[in-house]
Amino acid sequence: MSRVPLSVLDLATVREGHDSTDALRGTTEIAQAADQLGYSRFWVAEHHNAPAVASTSPPVLIAHLAANTPRIKVGSGGVMLPNHMPFVVAEQFALLEALHPGRIDLGIGRAPGTDQATATALRGVSPHLTVEQFPDHLKLMLSLLGDDRIESNGKLVATPFPSSFPEVWMLGSSTYGAQVAAALGLPFCYAYHFAMSSDVDSAARIYLNGFKPSPRFPEPHLMVSASVIAAETTEEADYLAGPSRIMALSLRTGRLAPIVSPETAAAADLSDLDRGLLAQLPGTQYAGTADEVVASLDTLVERTGAKELILAGTVYDPETRKDSLARIAKAWGL
Repeated sequence: MSRVPLSVLDLATVREGHDSTDALRGTTEIAQAADQLGYSRFWVAEHHNAPAVASTSPPVLIAHLAANTPRIKVGSGGVMLPNHMPFVVAEQFALLEALHPGRIDLGIGRAPGTDQATATALRGVSPHLTVEQFPDHLKLMLSLLGDDRIESNGKLVATPFPSSFPEVWMLGSSTYGAQVAAALGLPFCYAYHFAMSSDVDSAARIYLNGFKPSPRFPEPHLMVSASVIAAETTEEADYLAGPSRIMALSLRTGRLAPIVSPETAAAADLSDLDRGLLAQLPGTQYAGTADEVVASLDTLVERTGAKELILAGTVYDPETRKDSLARIAKAWGL
């Protein structure tokens, strides 16, 4: 059976009893495993002031990951543009592309990737870094990265003599991102892994039906994310998914902390309120054997018309993540 390509999304999660160095080492090992297993892309996210996430600066981490893998495309899932001036982002990713031609993706998001106080610390008092300016900043960044359709300031160049440019993606967890990607003829990634709602259907329909061809992308390219864990048995996968549910609960209640172990998650002494919240927070969407996970992913592709899937997965141990990706790769036929 011919299936769509699979990619990997990682947060460089910090686990209980370990530090950021351990988290980044684990992410590097996961990227290397994904490369060897035949996954197409390895993306890292931008989060700030979060005890469980060491991925604070995607360009820095991308440079390291690309230098330590031979084949897989490496990118951001994503860079939160309202936190940065577009010229800075364009320069960073033009430089990454020059170092690793044809291997760099620039996924762009509109959310802050943090709380409001941290967003204020990132942006300062600049009147030029606001969500309202996102459309103009996105167009400027595209023009700096070689999009000839968009008029730019001719005095600005992101890199002096480019031979290629990074592949720019629009990200989103609502229909807004789908509309922007369709209007500009960009590939679009829908963040279904943290937005389990009917919006994925609406966003897919809006993007695919409204897509306007561009020189780089004559046809739409929809990628959908999903949170997955595959193990030897369904029961083991559910057990390994425990930390992801506790993390989802901590995000909902504001009690941020590093990722707990499956043992700690299973023994957690929760209040009735927390148990009620936990029942509504899947943490991991598809947990089971490789065949069970693949069947769910097949359904997701059929449902959305996605041409690619990107797999997230919050687990305690990087070895667990590598094992899960290996099982899925084999069952998927990578």
